[in-house]
Amino acid sequence: MNAKETIKKALGKSVAATAVLGFGLGLAGCGSGANGAEGLKKVSMMTDVAFLPKHAPFFSAVKQGFFKEEGIDLELLPGSGSNNTVVAVNTGKVDFGWADFGVTVLNQGKGMGVKQVALVQATDAYATVALPESGIKSWGDLKGKKVATEGAGAMTAMWPLAMQKAGLTEGDVTVVHAASEAKIPGLLANQWDANLALFVSDGPVLVGMGKDPVILKWGDLGFHLYGNGIVASDEKIAKDPELVKSFNRAMTKGFLWSCQNQEQAAADLMEKVSGFDPAAVKNALDGQCSLTWTEENEATGFGAMSDAGVAKSIDTAATYLGLQNSALKPSDVYTNDFVEPIKKDTKIALPGKDS
Repeated sequence: MNAKETIKKALGKSVAATAVLGFGLGLAGCGSGANGAEGLKKVSMMTDVAFLPKHAPFFSAVKQGFFKEEGIDLELLPGSGSNNTVVAVNTGKVDFGWADFGVTVLNQGKGMGVKQVALVQATDAYATVALPESGIKSWGDLKGKKVATEGAGAMTAMWPLAMQKAGLTEGDVTVVHAASEAKIPGLLANQWDANLALFVSDGPVLVGMGKDPVILKWGDLGFHLYGNGIVASDEKIAKDPELVKSFNRAMTKGFLWSCQNQEQAAADLMEKVSGFDPAAVKNALDGQCSLTWTEENEATGFGAMSDAGVAKSIDTAATYLGLQNSALKPSDVYTNDFVEPIKKDTKIALPGKDS
């Protein structure tokens, strides 16, 4: 069994499921404006990568009527990396994108006319993922070990910062480069001891294989950057601000409802995208929902960003990721004008029902 088949066995054949759903990249050319079902406005959103269990809240928000309540017939489209998602938003191929905050900053540095309009992952999902048999239980156990990462990935660039925060030096850990699809098979084959990975993606894959992964979250080291958020083009913001507002209302409420009702959210995903292991979906939802709140947005509300948080992302991109425009300001990157922040203790009601 090759690398791709190994991962598909754990998570399900999402590519085939996507085709059954009619969610094809070729459909991404139809933006908003047309009338969809029941006179709703057709709107498209592209995820960061191909559909995975971590995307369950978006499927559930659609199924449970949060977008319909706002007059939106939302079409979810699978992505092929946050960079491509941001490009698709910038060129108008899709109306909205769910993309990594740092990748958005890098593209804004290249002159793309996009902004983050709502923050979904209040902190990043960066982690070092290992198996129990590796002997790794804590950061100190990484000494003398070998970790795998994609050669040109953001986590590779920022790994020295994580090691510094963990009290490790450059010679303590051997870093090897591996293709994304080869990392988990290589970990299972003991070719290396751990992977640098997003725990909301790789963790569920291993759980779906019956494994109990060791997750060392970079956030536990005090490493906090904004994770994924909603991206819209400057053109969309200027031409249809009310759509941006209504989309964000549906997305933020639907996402938090899914975290408050994870069993139903998992069922909503598996109804639309077949083949996912239930344990993998549960693990992904647990991880995804653990990223929704930080000390910052417990004060400001879910969906909102701050100048300080965005400035940190800009500085990190400039220091580690090769940001081309050092003059980029927080106001160039984000806006809170189209989000209605939700407080942490708010109980989200289904559309048409009292809270």
